Amino acid sequence: MSQITKIKSIEHLTHDVLHVVLDRPEGLNYIPGQAVDIALNKPEWSEKKNCFTFTSLPEDDDIEFTIKTYPEHHGITNELLSSKPGDEVIIYKPFGDISFKGAGIFIAGGAGVTPFIAILKNLEKQNKLEGNKLIFANKRKEDIILENHFNSVLGKNFINILSDEDLEGYEHGYISPELIRKYADEHLKYYYVCGPPPMMTAVEAHLKTLGIAEEFIVKEGF
Repeated sequence: MSQITKIKSIEHLTHDVLHVVLDRPEGLNYIPGQAVDIALNKPEWSEKKNCFTFTSLPEDDDIEFTIKTYPEHHGITNELLSSKPGDEVIIYKPFGDISFKGAGIFIAGGAGVTPFIAILKNLEKQNKLEGNKLIFANKRKEDIILENHFNSVLGKNFINILSDEDLEGYEHGYISPELIRKYADEHLKYYYVCGPPPMMTAVEAHLKTLGIAEEFIVKEGF
């Protein structure tokens, strides 16, 4: 099942991340954290699907995506860099394994933060955000998606770790068992993990080292 919709707006959030707003297709339903396959409705692109996570909420009038671009891959994200309002997009059926199960620590690497944007936005709307934490791993400060937004809604519960820069106020290096332990809280049972495969593998191993049961690890690869 697929539907055709149009781009309403497209703009840069960071040097390599786009914020894309589309007209909401009729009858489209999803839950915060889910993703969908998308293709561009133009010659040579209509069969090239790529998966992106909704960063809007299900009740919003439009649908939004926060998309990291990879020009070197010559794929859909590169093509989106030259897309404009009015361009048509093919959207398929939503799917995904990440959903909110209870208060926890969200651990994201790069564009892996996208499912958490919607989940945290939903919790904020319901006044249930308090206590939840986000540990966000990036290479450099300029790579941090929605840094100001997360600072304003999470405050001290927004923890950044940078691998390629050592800046005051930011953790430095890679996510480790020690880092997770530092920010762990007995009231936060769940660990939500999303990021590139090497990071996912490492963080899952760290959580097992820390004795976190599989049932409290909610994960999504991309």
